[in-house]
Amino acid sequence: MNENLFTSFITPTMVGIPIVLLIIMFPSILFPSPSRLIDNRLVSIQQWLVRLTSKQMLSIHSHKGQTWALMLMSLILFIGSTNLLGLLPHSFTPTTQLSMNLGMAIPLWAGTVATGFRYKTKASLAHFLPQGTPFPLIPMLVIIETISLFIQPVALAVRLTANITAGHLLIHLIGGATLTLTSISTITAFITLTVLVLLTILEFAVALIQAYVFTLLVSLYLHDNT
Repeated sequence: MNENLFTSFITPTMVGIPIVLLIIMFPSILFPSPSRLIDNRLVSIQQWLVRLTSKQMLSIHSHKGQTWALMLMSLILFIGSTNLLGLLPHSFTPTTQLSMNLGMAIPLWAGTVATGFRYKTKASLAHFLPQGTPFPLIPMLVIIETISLFIQPVALAVRLTANITAGHLLIHLIGGATLTLTSISTITAFITLTVLVLLTILEFAVALIQAYVFTLLVSLYLHDNT
């Protein structure tokens, strides 16, 4: 194959202008606001899934944490729909860009930390120094806990980027191998095609699971600070 392996991860442009903003805004079309007295099946299924997910995710939160319900549901819908749309042929997946994932993770993480310092100042500061720590180890533990706190948004972004990118690369490689093997061995090509189909089904599951994991971790950070 002459095509570069990472070509699909390059931000698309139109007349030299990046169109990533249009791609990011596109998933909002898939979730229309209900305007009828009786919704159709698609809207009913969407609303049922949103209610089920929000009930499960917000059950551990206090009243202060439940005020983030709209933000968390919007986040999981956006990431999930973006990941699924990225599996379509000749499409672009914004969540494969570390810069975009950091742009989501850092403000959300900073919001949860700021909420904790505002409403639970003593408890938030206590996380930097576990109870019963020997005096000589206090400076070292404070530094370690501070570093672990600032690593949280980076871990969120890198986890999402790595999982989505790895899946796309595997599909690209196995698809290319299947195309090459069709002229060499039909049986081997059929086996590779079967693996490709199974991997694609797995990637659909990974796309939804990663959206849930990202949002769940933000929810847990919020729970620790409210």
